[in-house]
Amino acid sequence: MNSNLFRYIFSFIFLILLQSFVLNNVQLSGYLNPYLYILFILSLPFDISKYTLLLLSFLLGLCIDFFLGTTGVHASASVFMAFCRPFILRVIAPREGYDTATRPRLQDMGVKWFIIYAFTLTLLHHLFLFYTEVFRFSHFFTTLGRSISSTLFTFILIFISQLFIFKKADSKS
Repeated sequence: MNSNLFRYIFSFIFLILLQSFVLNNVQLSGYLNPYLYILFILSLPFDISKYTLLLLSFLLGLCIDFFLGTTGVHASASVFMAFCRPFILRVIAPREGYDTATRPRLQDMGVKWFIIYAFTLTLLHHLFLFYTEVFRFSHFFTTLGRSISSTLFTFILIFISQLFIFKKADSKS
């Protein structure tokens, strides 16, 4: 219990710092914006309460907003993602349900499940984030393109991070 708590606290702080000081400096012509901090929301356990999930997502987004100087768009997008997460988990649940000993990781759930899970929630987060940021439909297709390209880039980073975690877990065995 305590080791998991410390792991989540470390992950929370590490992803905020990585996003704020490294990944926010990576922008390719305004179209590719990697937002790896959402990996924290994706990696929370299956049995986390909805209120805790929403609260942690809000705090995560608020920290990112603080470092970016934005006015709550990351907090609202993170809460939206957390709100959608239980529904997505129900839709893609295995027949036998989720084992509480497993976590929503590539290692535990498999490649196909993880791709559907992570890509769907990343896309929802990015669509909400970019459309809230622009807050008009006059740039509908530009914003859609930016959302999709950033989703792909962020998803690739999430998938690569999962491969490193997977490889690290295999080497411990």
